[in-house]
Amino acid sequence: MLAKTARLTKSGDFARATKSGIRYSSANFVGYLYINSDSNESARAGLIISKSVGGSVARHRLARKMRHCLREEYSNLQPGALLVLRCLNNSSETDYPTEVREVIKSLLKKAYERAAKR
Repeated sequence: MLAKTARLTKSGDFARATKSGIRYSSANFVGYLYINSDSNESARAGLIISKSVGGSVARHRLARKMRHCLREEYSNLQPGALLVLRCLNNSSETDYPTEVREVIKSLLKKAYERAAKR
């Protein structure tokens, strides 16, 4: 599980990440990364899982799997970063851990490329 300080809880933070952040899409996920280099706060992450994924049990099972993957990748985020993962659908044969890691690594790569251009 993610620590309480590492979770996105405010709707404004979700909106900032999804509207102003870097976006990367895969077959089952969309990732958003907003980096605030002026912030001293720790990085935070959140999930968006719609009802199209399935019933409550399926959504919560997926959320637990995704939080477990986020915990492993959390240390790669820089301070002040806001990460949001949106699940698009629930495919039973999908390898979620690999796909979540791929999304996060691609977002970080895009962020470093943009920072290098500045």
